Formats: sequence, C-alpha cells, structure tokens
Amino acid sequence: MSSMDNSSLYQQLPLLVEHDDTAWQVRVSHRTRRLSVRVYPAGRVVVVVPKYTSPRLIQQFVSKHRDWIRTRVRECTDRQLALIPPSELLLPSLERVMQIEYRQETGFTRLSTLGQSQLLLRGAITEAKIWSRMLLGWLNDLAHQEFEKRLRHLAEVHDFKFDRLQIRRQRTRWGSCSSSGTISLNVCALFLRPEVLRYLMIHELCHTRHMNHSKQFWNLVQACEPGYRELDKELSKAWKQVPAWILISK
Repeated sequence: MSSMDNSSLYQQLPLLVEHDDTAWQVRVSHRTRRLSVRVYPAGRVVVVVPKYTSPRLIQQFVSKHRDWIRTRVRECTDRQLALIPPSELLLPSLERVMQIEYRQETGFTRLSTLGQSQLLLRGAITEAKIWSRMLLGWLNDLAHQEFEKRLRHLAEVHDFKFDRLQIRRQRTRWGSCSSSGTISLNVCALFLRPEVLRYLMIHELCHTRHMNHSKQFWNLVQACEPGYRELDKELSKAWKQVPAWILISK
C-alpha cells in the first residue's frame, strides 16, 4: 500500500462517523496486527489499524464499538466540565511535587516559583484557560530544562547525536524524531516514571539512526534498554496519569 493509500484512510474515517461531534482519526501502524480504538483524556478518538486495512473493515469496527466510544468520550467531556485548579503537581519523572497557591488579584497574571516545591499564581485566575495556560507554560520550561540534561547524557553514554530538543504538548504522541535530528518530547512525559521517561528518550535517540520501526531499530533499542518491551507497554497506557487540564488547555 502506498503512502497515498494510507492518506486515503485518514480522509475516509470522518465520513464514516460524520454524525458524531468528536474529532476522529485513523492511524496506520506497521506494528499492530489488529484494529483498536483509543480515547484520549481530551476526548480525541484514534482508531489504530494494521497496514493494508480496508475502509470497509474500519467502518465495521467503528460501528461495532460506537456505543463504547461515545461513553468514553462523554466521560472525558464530563472531566473537562469539572476542571478545577490543581492544588499540586505530581511530577514522577523528576521525583518532584509542587504545591500551588492561588491569589485572586487585579492586574496581570503572574506565576512565581517559591523554592523547590511551591508555585504562586496571582491575578485574574477564575477562568480555567488562564490558570491552565500559565501552569502549562511553566511545565514546558521545566521539561525543556530537565529533559535536555537527561537526553544529552543518554546520547553521550550510547554514542548518539541529535541536533536539538523541542518540547511540545501533543494529545496522542509521546515523542518524535525528525530527519534533521530534532527530537520532540511531550511535556506530558513529566508525569511518567523515571524509567519510562528514560525509555522514551532512548526510543527517540534510536530514531536518529533508524527512521522507522524495523528489526534493526528494535535491536538497537534492546541493546540500550533490555527491558524495553514492558516499558513500552506502560508508556502506551500512561495517558491516564496525565491531568486532564493539560490536554484540554489551549
């Protein structure tokens, strides 16, 4: 199947579920052998299909699981409506906990760090989009600072080279590596266990040599991280550890 054929799958799924309000997406995976559906915390629906899967089979699969999908999306929507400012940030990847204090004041919204374990957010913070944007900005800066050190260290230990690190907030991907050597890591990786974060970084570093998921790629991953299989399984399920407001905030 050509890349054009794969693109056609992406284009056809919205037509199959045109009466739903949810954003649906098909992702063709060269590793999976069966169809599956994932509903992410922000209510985004991704149907994962093996290579060469026909649109008709996708339609049958979606129809069979439509009620379950709608229930999960509704649960995610309910979580969105119930957003309240978090009192703390649990950051397992850094083995760090940040307590958050809020002060409603007039003027500009400001976020200050008080020591190593407390944040102070002051200003017009009654709306979720305001406090979530401020906290997400702080998390982005923290992730870049802390992930950069860890990624450079792993690259040196395992003799990898990459150009630069980019921190993004994506709803379906933990990381990526471009052909130019830019590694992107999801800010949500702050909520992973240190061992899983290390595996994610090694996974993307291995892509600097193999821009695919070939046997050679996985052999290289295993050489750097012998227990990668269990860590990969944990990573695929780790979205439930990410606070909903991070994936919902704009």
